[in-house]
Amino acid sequence: MTGSPLTLLEVEALAREAHEGRTDKAGRPYAEHLAAVAEGVRVRGGSSEQQAAAWLHDAIEDEALSLTWLDSAALPQSVKDMVLAVTKRPGEPVERYAARILATPGALLVKEADLAHNADPVRLSVLDAPTRERLSAKYAYVRSLLGLTAP
Repeated sequence: MTGSPLTLLEVEALAREAHEGRTDKAGRPYAEHLAAVAEGVRVRGGSSEQQAAAWLHDAIEDEALSLTWLDSAALPQSVKDMVLAVTKRPGEPVERYAARILATPGALLVKEADLAHNADPVRLSVLDAPTRERLSAKYAYVRSLLGLTAP
């Protein structure tokens, strides 16, 4: 990392800009999800580094930012490690994904906040029943692999 590390506000601004124009499955601005995950990390006692990782948790997976950007970003290595840990890789078994999260310091709290927001009944209620049921089962399975209790 060269120069001063990005502040949490700078990371938030970067994440919001990178996801500009994107929406979630319910058609809401994607930045609302990022903000909810970052807030979920904060209220669970997460560090500023974990909050930064929360803002960036989907950036690589969604191709909003590149791996090259992340590698050269003025961020602590722990933030980069958490972002990479929670980034799903094409064709990767969910069990391997969960093991990587568990093996990366700080990443579990980021994923816990992400799953909590993804599984929010209000958020899921706007989806059609088959999608809602599929996602609910997926989130429950990931929570079980991570040793997390119900949301």
